[in-house]
Amino acid sequence: MPFDYYLNIAASGLLTGLVYGLAALGLSVIFGVVRVVNFAHGEMMVAGMYGAVLLASLLGLDPILAAPIVAAVLFAFGWVLQRGLVNRFVERPEHMQFILLLGIATIILNAMLMLFGPDSRNVMVPYSFDTVEIGPLLLDAVRLRAGAGAIVVTVALFAFFRFSRTGKACADNPLGARVVGLNIDGLYALTFGIGAAVVGIAGALMTLLVDSRPQLAPEYTLLSFIIVIVGGLGSLPGALLGGMLIGFSEAMAGFLLDPSLKSLFSYGVLIVVLLLRPQGLLGKRS
Repeated sequence: MPFDYYLNIAASGLLTGLVYGLAALGLSVIFGVVRVVNFAHGEMMVAGMYGAVLLASLLGLDPILAAPIVAAVLFAFGWVLQRGLVNRFVERPEHMQFILLLGIATIILNAMLMLFGPDSRNVMVPYSFDTVEIGPLLLDAVRLRAGAGAIVVTVALFAFFRFSRTGKACADNPLGARVVGLNIDGLYALTFGIGAAVVGIAGALMTLLVDSRPQLAPEYTLLSFIIVIVGGLGSLPGALLGGMLIGFSEAMAGFLLDPSLKSLFSYGVLIVVLLLRPQGLLGKRS
């Protein structure tokens, strides 16, 4: 088989991996600052998917244009959730945080089942079947736009944490922020809201690639965990790199072997990374 085939499959997997990485960034952001693992992460992502589906059906919005609206709604939800519930459990044992967020995930999942039912829903855009030729590559327009959207959001997120005073306070030293008089509870709520908004955008972009259904939520939660562990827990560049690596491995596994084996290769990548570099590709040793 010509080498171009493999090159195109790899590029397609990397573009999908960018969206995976964006979703995992939301999980990594929340854990990196709040030190709480969001077990409702996949449910928030699927909620973002359904938000894009709803806006497409009601207003005819492209999922990329719907993403900012979805992000605003998920940000407000994450902010209220953190201030109202999660903040009370920040200093409590991890198993109590797990039970709380698992309960929230169950509520979100069942709410989506009640509102939208178990059937798949998709979004058709004018460029659904278009392709873009770049040298030897022949890329799907939907994957190219979804990947480009993920890059734009990722760059904006990095810039916020790198250059803004609030972002630096969140990213560098939350304890130091408390010492100098900053409202740490407000920073935690802001961070949780940003994490929820980011995963909401990832969900909106994912509607370009797959059909929306509530049953995807646990799968995306687990996938995000795999990505952040592979990239390094708490590392934003690591989450993006891990997403691209998982997307690449799934694409190649689906092409060379069988699409049903793609998750097997994701777990394989996780095991190899844990054996060779337990802190993750870009993680720091504790």
